[in-house]
Amino acid sequence: MKLSGSCHCGAVKFTLDSHTPQPYMRCYCSICRKTAGGGGYAINIMGDAPTLQVRGARNVATYRARIKEKGAKRASLSPARRNFCAKCASALWVYDPRWPDWVYPFASAIDTKLPKPAEEVEIMLNYAAPWAEIPKGRGHTHFGEYPKEGIADWHRKRGLEVR
Repeated sequence: MKLSGSCHCGAVKFTLDSHTPQPYMRCYCSICRKTAGGGGYAINIMGDAPTLQVRGARNVATYRARIKEKGAKRASLSPARRNFCAKCASALWVYDPRWPDWVYPFASAIDTKLPKPAEEVEIMLNYAAPWAEIPKGRGHTHFGEYPKEGIADWHRKRGLEVR
């Protein structure tokens, strides 16, 4: 599925192909919450990195978070690169060189009509802000950290991959 996205001010527009376009996973970690989330979370979709095409690339800035692992004395620079518009600060996509085939656009930046998932996964709940409203009940699965099931696995298991 071809996805189109943009920032709020229109300085950056992008397209990419995705076989996993359902925005099902909400991340409540402090990085997502503070850099992209409005409800205390952010939602990423997975796309094919080689298909990413950007207009207005000169307006894209990158942020790499400092992460302090349990037991570490100091924080280290995350390899993940959070790309955002340098003019309006809209979160656009995450790229991580550890997984060079993929790019993770924020669902909030996608302009293409996305399918509404029948179920949702709430992740990184150990880091959720106390004020964040976390949906519960049928159709919501909760994880304190990352689940073992990844984006592609979730779509494949439910027959939701698109070509």
